[in-house]
Amino acid sequence: MIECKDGRCTLAGAVNLETALTLREEGLRLFTAAETVLDLAAVTEVDSTALSLLFEWRRAALAANRSIRYVNLPENLTSLARLYGVTELVAAE
Repeated sequence: MIECKDGRCTLAGAVNLETALTLREEGLRLFTAAETVLDLAAVTEVDSTALSLLFEWRRAALAANRSIRYVNLPENLTSLARLYGVTELVAAE
């Protein structure tokens, strides 16, 4: 689930293969501010699909001349990013 107010958004719950498509569409619909900050502190579960989703949102933001920044990444997501060598792509800017 994603909630946004004035460019500050929170993502809560599981981010995995089962939820990714719904979250993708929700994010594309909600992330319309020139600068979006997405707080992931309330994410409870991730798999590698979560990384793909963060990359997709970043690509969409760049294509629309907007920015998105991810904060408070859960440790399990940070570990996956390290494992795949993509930490700099999801780290806070």
